[in-house]
Amino acid sequence: MGSELRVPFDRTRNHPAALTTSKFGISKMELLKACVSREWLLMKRNSFVYIFKIVQLIILGTIAMTVFLRTEMHRNSVEDGVIYMGAMFLGLVTHLFNAFAELAMSIAKLPIFYKQRDLLFYPSWAYGLPTWLLKIPISFLECAVWICMTYYVIGFDPNIERFFRHYLLLVLISQMASGLFRVLAALGRDMVVADTFGSFAQLVLLVLGGFLIARDNIKAWWIWGYWCSPLMYAQNAIAVNEFLGHSWRMVVDPTDSNDTLGVQVLKSRGIFVDPNWYWIGVGALLGYIMLFNVLFIVFLDLLDPLGKGQNVVSEEELMEKHVNRTGENVELLLLGNDSENSPSNGGGEITGADTRERGMALPFTPLSITFDNIRYSVDMPQEMKDKGITEDRLVLLKGVSGAFRPGVLTALMGVSGAGKTTLMDVLAGRKTGGYIEGDINISGYPKNQETFARIAGYCEQNDIHSPHVTVYESLVYSAWLRLSPDVDSEARQMFVEQVMELVELTSLRGALVGLPGVNGLSTEQRKRLTIAVELVANPSIIFMDEPTSGLDARAAAIVMRAVRNTVDTGRTVVCTIHQPSIDIFEAFDELFLMKRGGEEIYVGPLGHNSCHLIDYFEVRLLTDLLDRATDFQFIACMMNLAWCPKCRAYKV
Repeated sequence: MGSELRVPFDRTRNHPAALTTSKFGISKMELLKACVSREWLLMKRNSFVYIFKIVQLIILGTIAMTVFLRTEMHRNSVEDGVIYMGAMFLGLVTHLFNAFAELAMSIAKLPIFYKQRDLLFYPSWAYGLPTWLLKIPISFLECAVWICMTYYVIGFDPNIERFFRHYLLLVLISQMASGLFRVLAALGRDMVVADTFGSFAQLVLLVLGGFLIARDNIKAWWIWGYWCSPLMYAQNAIAVNEFLGHSWRMVVDPTDSNDTLGVQVLKSRGIFVDPNWYWIGVGALLGYIMLFNVLFIVFLDLLDPLGKGQNVVSEEELMEKHVNRTGENVELLLLGNDSENSPSNGGGEITGADTRERGMALPFTPLSITFDNIRYSVDMPQEMKDKGITEDRLVLLKGVSGAFRPGVLTALMGVSGAGKTTLMDVLAGRKTGGYIEGDINISGYPKNQETFARIAGYCEQNDIHSPHVTVYESLVYSAWLRLSPDVDSEARQMFVEQVMELVELTSLRGALVGLPGVNGLSTEQRKRLTIAVELVANPSIIFMDEPTSGLDARAAAIVMRAVRNTVDTGRTVVCTIHQPSIDIFEAFDELFLMKRGGEEIYVGPLGHNSCHLIDYFEVRLLTDLLDRATDFQFIACMMNLAWCPKCRAYKV
């Protein structure tokens, strides 16, 4: 063996499949086909954008053809020719601006591209080529709509060859602009940055395009910008194509010059009169199209996302990880730290520090909400009528009654389709359609939605937060919008600080919210921010739609501790909850349990270890089941029990 190890290994003895010889899993042609198919699918899904762009062109074309109507257009002087040149410039600028949508669409796809590129799904060129090539037919279609509407109505040269030359230049300027904005998207990689670059590039192209400022009027130190502007070549080419045509060959004043009217118009705006400038412009635009699309692929390959996907980690979480890694004494690390009861210190328990009856800077009135015989129905869907159902209405809630009290945390539970969220939306006044029957009272008074909206908050399951502000700024902004103008600035500031402490976001006050799953706050932190945004409105009643959905056990416990702290201020809190752990379930004080069809089957307290709930559901022959199952599993089984009259027993 020693002698064999001394001899270099002969790679020819390797099996061909032993080592990979390709960076990607399939051939280049298959990669290109897959990316073409992917891009085509995305274009079909975003077809509304292209339809909207064509509709926009139709509207602008209608405006252009009526403003520059041929019955009002003459060919008697140089001034008349400048008006025609303005109509041509409008066509170029319209297609330049119409391609601006490419910037936003390109940036929207970049996060997925970077992820798949880094995982070696495909190379940058395989992604960039279809993005360019599949947009060429779109440019032909858009330019065809414009030129068919405007060319002969405005009264450009009727020669069919010059018509198609004009059409070719519009297609090229459209493709050049699309490539330019794709490059800016790949270079900026952020909507704000790319929009700034894109707007600046448009202004530079317009100013140095040769129409707004004639070539002879551009200062010497800016003339290089004129020669570098793609719009200049397009403007020269389209002007030469028109003004060297048959319609402009008359000589207006033979005594002054033998130049035709078209040549005089070109010279007056500093445009070259050589017919070859049409093909020079075409070649320059083709070169810019190639340059921009190559740069797009290069930037995709070389640049990384501006911000790496990461969550905000508080100091307490870092401390916990340090303790777990080093085994140091926790008490020493927490010495002098006022965050002992933070949910991020690793405890993950729902019951935090002594938070009973916390005082707040702004007073509120504890209110209860009672409802009796609530029925909610909607018009029967046509699909169900087609299946033979004759009823006119579909009943979602069938005479539901109950009460939610201040300082009591109530869980609204039930199987999927039981009507949990529907009931909460009806009570919160968020159902604008359908038919609602029954009585809803707030502390004994009939509910008035106009005033109820001032004393109630609603935490959505899927939160929406501005990603570019901090946690503190989100709360301050919500407080300014939703608190009464009578609240002075100092009290508002103090209240925001207390709310942050209540939901334990103080250590994250300066953290950017970020985008979900990309950067910024974690899912659990965003849930707590959602609760805080509602709390700064100082509501007496808060509805929460599945605050623990999508969270692991520890994160759910942290959120539930924030909910518990909210209840301890004396507010009325109702949470819909789905498949909770036993710890989360035991954190609630009362349960409102519903079954499929919109009916309640238990409304009342849970008791210690759910003793009251179990006593209510317990029946004979189920003691063995209770011994083997957790409280919640037992309850879930009870919800699926059915009485069998044949064997005179309950069956699961």
